[in-house]
Amino acid sequence: MDNSEVYVGLDIGTTSIKALVCENVKGQIKVIGVGVEPAAGMSRGVIVDIDKTARAISNAIAQAEEKSNIDIKQVIVGLPANYLQMQRVHGMITIANNGQSREIVDQDVLNLAREALTQSIPPERTVIDLVPTEFTVDGFDGIKDPRGMVGVRLEMKGTLYTGPKTIIHNAKKAIQKAGYTVRDFVVSPIATGFNLLNDGEQDFGTIVIDLGGGQTTTSIIHDHQLKYSYVDPEGGQYITKDISTVLNTSLKNAEQLKRDHGFADSTQADDNVQIDVDVVGQDKPVQYSERYLSEVIEARVRQIFNRVARQLERINAPELPGGVILIGGVAALPGISSLAKQYFSGNVKVFVPEQMGIRHPRFATSYALGLYEDRLSGIDRLIKQVVQEADFGKTTAENNDANHQPQSESAVNSNSRPIQKRADREQNTKKKDGSLSNKFKSLFNNLFD
Repeated sequence: MDNSEVYVGLDIGTTSIKALVCENVKGQIKVIGVGVEPAAGMSRGVIVDIDKTARAISNAIAQAEEKSNIDIKQVIVGLPANYLQMQRVHGMITIANNGQSREIVDQDVLNLAREALTQSIPPERTVIDLVPTEFTVDGFDGIKDPRGMVGVRLEMKGTLYTGPKTIIHNAKKAIQKAGYTVRDFVVSPIATGFNLLNDGEQDFGTIVIDLGGGQTTTSIIHDHQLKYSYVDPEGGQYITKDISTVLNTSLKNAEQLKRDHGFADSTQADDNVQIDVDVVGQDKPVQYSERYLSEVIEARVRQIFNRVARQLERINAPELPGGVILIGGVAALPGISSLAKQYFSGNVKVFVPEQMGIRHPRFATSYALGLYEDRLSGIDRLIKQVVQEADFGKTTAENNDANHQPQSESAVNSNSRPIQKRADREQNTKKKDGSLSNKFKSLFNNLFD
């Protein structure tokens, strides 16, 4: 088997770690192995105990190796959006040969990416990714791949994603301790947004809500770019704790009750269905109705959705044509879509991978990581090479900052405010007040194009 066509997506979640082995078979991605292990050493999507997390990673990948019959050496790692910052960058180089235009080659793209990364980055942060939005050759813009063209001046506009060195260092260290190497770090909302949404959803705008075990991540994908991401500090773990507290049962029982009998929308639960619950201090099980259990679940889910909706209102997010896509383990709760429709405009749907063996929304991220690596273009791979040169080898600085995580709200920048758009946009098309176009402009002027 050609290992260059095998990709292993590693989703290091708060409650579970998923390793997914994907193989490119004649242009189609097939899942050939999966491993799932309860997480350890994690808190709200971030590694806090490297040794414990390393053991859990090792177990998850070992399961995937056994099922796929593949000797895994490298993994594509999803990084949480915690403390993620994004900013526009611009690079420009001259490629003239003795004053004459010449053909643009790979080395020119590498040099251009290095030029774009020369801007100052705070010492406690590191580059995660650089995503080009367009190239310009001698003033001709809108170019996706300039290689093979001729010109004198080459420019690139792109989006730079940075994160705390602590998060990246701890993830890399845990994977190394588990016996594997990092093939690529990918911001999870980028992987899911760029690969689980169709072309129209990415182009016109879609909200992706990842309802994970330790936290809930909401992202806006528009014009094939990640425009905004917000992390809410509550997820499925909080639902389980609520059930445990209200029904006076163990966390293990509460988790099982949630999965087997829980509804996100309690109106869909049956009040006549009684559930036996092992209660602490009781010799015999106590019966609770399915409706009562679901009311406990619904209260927490409503709380999460309410905060997410308020955050979207805060940035004046309009109704996006792509609607809302729900992923993550909590998205498997029956009635989750109907409840979400009470808080968000447009169509709401749950994404479930179609691949055999992973038909559950909790596998959305690990599946997207494999798709992401497989679908990288030649230009993307060149720029990835520069990003890895710049940051993957700087272990000394990472070690110095490993115990200093910056404090900020869980959003794309330190103040949970979208990065302001520069005043260099010359095109001004006047539109009527209150139109959908103005709503989009209001939102994305506050972010970036």
